[in-house]
Amino acid sequence: MRIGLVAPPWTPVPPPLYGGIELVVDELARGFQAAGHDVTLFTTGDSTCPVPKRWVLPEAEGQRIGMAVPELRHVIFAYEHSDDFDVIHDHTLAGPLFAAARGSGPPVVTTVHGPLNEDLVDIYGALGDRVPIICISEAQHRAAPDIPVAKVILHGIDASLFPVGDGLGDDDGPYCLFLGRMAPDKGAHRAVEVARKAGMRLLMAAKMREPWEIRYFTEMVEPLLGPDAVYLGEVPHEQKLELLDGASALLFPIRWNEPFGLVMLEAMACGTPVLAFPEGAAPEVVEHAKTGFLCADEAEMVEALTQVDTLDRADCRGAVEGYFSTERMVKDHVELFEALVSER
Repeated sequence: MRIGLVAPPWTPVPPPLYGGIELVVDELARGFQAAGHDVTLFTTGDSTCPVPKRWVLPEAEGQRIGMAVPELRHVIFAYEHSDDFDVIHDHTLAGPLFAAARGSGPPVVTTVHGPLNEDLVDIYGALGDRVPIICISEAQHRAAPDIPVAKVILHGIDASLFPVGDGLGDDDGPYCLFLGRMAPDKGAHRAVEVARKAGMRLLMAAKMREPWEIRYFTEMVEPLLGPDAVYLGEVPHEQKLELLDGASALLFPIRWNEPFGLVMLEAMACGTPVLAFPEGAAPEVVEHAKTGFLCADEAEMVEALTQVDTLDRADCRGAVEGYFSTERMVKDHVELFEALVSER
């Protein structure tokens, strides 16, 4: 099958730092190619994903993220080549609307990566049945059950790209890890409180670029820092792997309807169990008392953190080598693509 894969233009694929959508697109591109499909990735010129690539924007447009002009240029360029493909898999926001208005060419399917809040419900609701929609978790879809969804496909990653760690910590001893983005809904401040009450050192690696992220850090996280709670900044991929390898557990204290949370899979691939509140997609990813613990509140998470050594890190790795593999994710997508092509 000839697959055109359209990435957002804001970050290279794969991302050098934070970028969950771009990590998923990279996994899909590699996975489609490994499965024998002809895949072309529409991205920016500074992307390094090892598949055939096309671009009109030489560099990622991170400084203009969310602006209409660079995204529309990127999308228009991609769809100018749409006749080269059997199916287009679009991960942008503007692309599906452009495809629906265009009304010609091969089938187009889009993946919703963000929460189906009021803004996105209006946008994806306008697509009707003209562009099939993929959700990345049942939790994401439950937030807007009236939006027609062609399929729910949970993420997967290639476990072979993640070394299995021992969870024994670093030169300063054991630690748990917070990894993600500085935002109240991600709960870095809750992670500090949990780790401190459990008597465990916490390392935090998180994106902090936007004004509201900086404000949250300054007001709610920075006052809590100390020798037992250290913020490392936004770290590159190799350092992220080292942190995950050594961590006793990943703390994922979200208090919102997180559509997925790819960091949970990255932790499990390294053998690191995940401690999460049962919100968003966490119950669809974490198998309680096997690959981590689903905790009702902070007190339960404190207790769970003292029990992580009872879990088998091989079970965490096995979950990613099994259901949460790239191969399963690719298979689910290809089945949908084939059905759409057959219908067309």
